[in-house]
Amino acid sequence: LIALDKPAGLAVHGGSGVAHGLIEQLRAARPQARFLELVHRLDRDTSGVLLVAKKRAALTALHAAWREGAVDKRYRVLVRGRWRDATRKVALSVHKFVTREGERRVRVDDEGQQALTVFRRVATWPAHVPPLALLEAELRTGRTHQIRVHLTHLGFPLAGDDKYGDFAWNRELAKAGLKRMFLHAAELGFAHPLTGERLAL
Repeated sequence: LIALDKPAGLAVHGGSGVAHGLIEQLRAARPQARFLELVHRLDRDTSGVLLVAKKRAALTALHAAWREGAVDKRYRVLVRGRWRDATRKVALSVHKFVTREGERRVRVDDEGQQALTVFRRVATWPAHVPPLALLEAELRTGRTHQIRVHLTHLGFPLAGDDKYGDFAWNRELAKAGLKRMFLHAAELGFAHPLTGERLAL
């Protein structure tokens, strides 16, 4: 395995107007590596822990762990609003659709796929204008834009989210120096594909 701290703004693979993503750059930098494949994906604007398999057996084992829900995925997010709950489980189905402009979007919809996120309060700034909260988001399912859509639906837009967030607030944040979305894949917990040892990255 290779574990990377992916920066925000870097696509994990080429396509959709991106010639070379992270995986193509990694293969070019390591021509001696016979096998390098992404274990999972992170959105282009999300930073954090990303796994790359160096062997097919590792890829197969980790894909199975992902399917079985045996991978612990935790993100850090900054949101606007007065967040009060220490822990909040959000089970809201999400549905993928394409806008008239051809952009992929997601919305909360009972007809969609089941999505479960567990939010935990890390820190709050209720006196700040606007009030802010730093949360941990544990993904129990891995639907497209799940965290962002759940937060917006609850009325707590994610800082810097240019698809589902508060655009006026985003402009203020950009002036203050936040030039990206505040969504970071902070922790990944799983069993090592060879030894079965529990890893927390």
